[in-house]
Amino acid sequence: MKRFLIALLACTLIFGYCDVQAQSKSKKSAKSSKTTKDKKGKKGKKGKNEAPEVQEIELPYNSNDCIFAIPINVDQTFGPTKAPQGAGRVMEVMADSRHPNLPEFEHNSVWYKFTVPYNGLLDIAVTQTNLADDYDMLVYKYTDVYFSNHVQCNKVLPVAINMSSVDSALLAKPKKPVVEKTGDAKADAKAQQEANKLARQQAALNAAMGTIGMYHDAEDIVLTKASNKRHIRSINVRKDEVYYILLDKVNPGGGGHSIKVSIHVEAFEAPVVFYDPKIKKNVDVNLTILEKNTNNRVVVQNEKFRGGRVKFVPGFNYTMYAKKEGYFSVYLDFNADRFKEDTAMRIRMNRAERGTQYPISNIYFENESQLMKESDSVLMTYVQMFKNHPDVTFVIKGELRTYGIDPEHDQLVSLERAKSVKEFFVKNGIPEENMRTIGMSPTDIKRAATAAFDPKKDTGEDVKIRLIISSVGAKANP
Repeated sequence: MKRFLIALLACTLIFGYCDVQAQSKSKKSAKSSKTTKDKKGKKGKKGKNEAPEVQEIELPYNSNDCIFAIPINVDQTFGPTKAPQGAGRVMEVMADSRHPNLPEFEHNSVWYKFTVPYNGLLDIAVTQTNLADDYDMLVYKYTDVYFSNHVQCNKVLPVAINMSSVDSALLAKPKKPVVEKTGDAKADAKAQQEANKLARQQAALNAAMGTIGMYHDAEDIVLTKASNKRHIRSINVRKDEVYYILLDKVNPGGGGHSIKVSIHVEAFEAPVVFYDPKIKKNVDVNLTILEKNTNNRVVVQNEKFRGGRVKFVPGFNYTMYAKKEGYFSVYLDFNADRFKEDTAMRIRMNRAERGTQYPISNIYFENESQLMKESDSVLMTYVQMFKNHPDVTFVIKGELRTYGIDPEHDQLVSLERAKSVKEFFVKNGIPEENMRTIGMSPTDIKRAATAAFDPKKDTGEDVKIRLIISSVGAKANP
């Protein structure tokens, strides 16, 4: 009995000590967590040098088999992804004595597929997350429903092979260029600016080309493991052809990648921005651009497009959809040839807020109040604006420049102008109940007459119609 009591006491002491240790660790962990939280709380926003967190795409578990290749869109970046893991259920690619330039076997692979939208040269940019990784790339042209089986037996061979073992030192961030001083401060500053400009252009080109891939200015058709070059030469592709890409990461672990496929043609790289005239700044929009010549292929799809260059093919037609809360949506059809003169597309974003006014001066009236045909193109912009937003009601106010000699006449003409514009809007599909018309009030006429006699108050703007938003949301009488 005495031995039993001693053993029981020993067990109690041991478990008690373990519990104390567990509580101590728990408190320490909680304290550490609290300290980290407090530090984050004190720090607040991310530091200037801290890169924003990027959400990596989880690759489907079966995408390392050809038959389950991931479909990707031309001209749109896919990634960054998480690292590929394993070779899948089927080992499709293996080198043999007749095909020594293939990988000895798949290591950590992922398959992609895409359809060519138009004739041109195929460019592929693969950007590694980790420069120490060794990625190989094979490109196959799709044949028939037995394509995957034929790849497995090497009956279908790649049309392009990039097995290069790229030296990560070659990809290190280039240093800022330093120009040798001549003693002429002005000339040295100009030379430095030019060198910086060239460096920025090269950096942009490097980013567009990716770590490895296929590029139209490259020289080699095949890159073997012995090469440390980055790109193989582009191949000619034709509209509606389907291609498969195998990316194989030779080393285990490591990081993922991003991939972008594009078709190189003589295209316009036009800058596109969206401008708010009220705050006089560019704004981000939910933007979609479709290429109508290629069955409405998606060229741009970005929920927060802040502005940038977009590739447009000469002669092709496009449709643009731009949306932003608190603004009128933009629906625009256009031809890429508008950029022949290297022009930019600057889209005005009109606010859809109660009280917002849109003065219109570049329209014309016959007999003072009858709307002329030359005004149609201007007014159709506003027709499209309000047709896309049937929940917006507005007032059409007629105006004119006057010396106030005959106020009753001015009031009648301004009201008739408003009615004439309303008739045009109704004729083109805007519900009549969504708008009402008014003319100039006696106060408006007096103010206009004062401005006409006082050059300091005269803005020189000949506003003939003013559209004023009266409500947004649930339909209401304007």
